[in-house]
Amino acid sequence: MASHSPELASAVQLEQTPVEVKRYQRQKLIASIGSLVVSLAALIVLALWVGPRLDQLVRHWLGDNPWLRLVVLAGSYAAGLELLTLPFDFWSGFVLEHRYQLSNLTLRGWVWRRIKGYLVGGPIGLVLLVGLYTLFWFAGDLWWVWAAAGWLAVSLLLGQLLPVAILPLFYKVTRLDDSPLLERLRHVAEGTGLNVEGVYRLQLSTETRKANAALAGLGRTRRVLLSDTLLDQFTPEEIEVVFAHEVGHHVHRHLPKVVAYSVVLAGMGLWLVNLLLQQSAGALGYVGTEQIPAYKDPAALPLLLLVLSLFGLLLMPAKNAVSRFFERQCDRYALERTGMPGAYRSAFVKLARMNKADPDPNPLEVWFFDDHPPIRERLAMADALGSVERDAVR
Repeated sequence: MASHSPELASAVQLEQTPVEVKRYQRQKLIASIGSLVVSLAALIVLALWVGPRLDQLVRHWLGDNPWLRLVVLAGSYAAGLELLTLPFDFWSGFVLEHRYQLSNLTLRGWVWRRIKGYLVGGPIGLVLLVGLYTLFWFAGDLWWVWAAAGWLAVSLLLGQLLPVAILPLFYKVTRLDDSPLLERLRHVAEGTGLNVEGVYRLQLSTETRKANAALAGLGRTRRVLLSDTLLDQFTPEEIEVVFAHEVGHHVHRHLPKVVAYSVVLAGMGLWLVNLLLQQSAGALGYVGTEQIPAYKDPAALPLLLLVLSLFGLLLMPAKNAVSRFFERQCDRYALERTGMPGAYRSAFVKLARMNKADPDPNPLEVWFFDDHPPIRERLAMADALGSVERDAVR
């Protein structure tokens, strides 16, 4: 009986997509859509009916102080939306992950991770909201321009802090100390301006059996993160290809581009908020105060959130299309930089198997939800480039 290479065996396994993978991805999609629908429905109810009435109650107990009302209303809405979507998050992030043998988290661990998310994200969100309303109230008619500039500053700051201050709160991050592997990766990064000393091991195995890699940080904190699940189960050649993909993000300057267009979109969204709130806040029952008009009043916060959410939802297909374009650029870069289409194929087949990724998702799902190309498409690129190289050699 003829023997088969691991790469060929993995490719065959991908061709025969298990039914459980389709079921897993379908159930994850249902949870995402359910959470999205519930969130939007709740924001509509809050913006059109509940908002003015809840604000009247808050004013009755706390008076007209706009800062205090803003904090209380924001906390109430955040807590309410979180409680509504928590069942979907628990089912998707805990129940399904355990059902399909992907999670290593205990229930206690999942709850603690969630609490840490609140403790980190809550204060950051509150600071951003207070900053936004400060500009809303004191920066004049062009407040949205200043807010977009402020978002640029926040993006740059968080980009610097994410890998060194925020990520280590959730995962253990250590410098990669595998000398032979570092030498291999140093060769890939040579001439790109990316310091290979910034390659780090991200300990995901305490939570999941999935594998992942990412380019994170801006400026001096920029680094490549490789999960321990990937480092422990992939061959050096496969790790090299995955690393080259992340180097591609650096070479094509994707992080600065993402920051730039996120600032432009933030400005557009806030301009839309300014326009729509002026036209609709009064008609919906928001009254404001002598100092603050109705559309700038904290009571209209759910209306502001609704407009931003709908704006983001409409832009989601375009943003995901840009992300998929960036990923294709990095795939091509990895293939051309390493010249190892076989290792590329086996790495992405292994990733699909470990993460239970559907290689052939529905095109509508890809168009609306997916920020990475389907695995089958990525393998087809490797095959096409390999064919071109073989023809060139001939």
